[in-house]
Amino acid sequence: MPRLNSVDPDGATGKTKELLDVVRQRTGRIPNMVRLMANSPAALGGYLNLATALAGSTLSAEVRDSVAILVATDGESDYTLAAVSALARKGGLSDDDIERAQRAQARDPRTVAALRFSENLLEKRGHVSPSELDTLMEAGFTDGEVAEIVATVVLNIYRNYFNLVAKPDIDFPVANRSAAIG
Repeated sequence: MPRLNSVDPDGATGKTKELLDVVRQRTGRIPNMVRLMANSPAALGGYLNLATALAGSTLSAEVRDSVAILVATDGESDYTLAAVSALARKGGLSDDDIERAQRAQARDPRTVAALRFSENLLEKRGHVSPSELDTLMEAGFTDGEVAEIVATVVLNIYRNYFNLVAKPDIDFPVANRSAAIG
């Protein structure tokens, strides 16, 4: 059961209504997380602005979606894992790809490098070593893409933390956690 009040999109006004209309226009629906986040137009607007900016990044959708899955798994949010897995499936990842991403694995070596770097970011709270950054750069990532990986991790930490606090009812297909995840 949610811990925050859900905003009724039909009763929303002002900036909240504008933001909810944008979500409905883009996705055809308003997920439960968004209904709860809509209690603060600043919080929802910030989330949507960063998500929109990263959707236009130079990182491939596979890398962005895989990093989102890894962060959701690490953050232990069932809602977030369900949401990002559904989005990843829509973007073309298979169930096997999703399961691999939960373990920082992928079919593509470049995606693996981004996942391992993201894993280090999470474990070390940003204090990655020069050699960890060098490994990512050797996999072919540019300075801009490194910034985008960090931003993707941060966006998904925010999504995780919000969902752990707010406890939205899951309104996406429930995602299977990889057996290798503790």
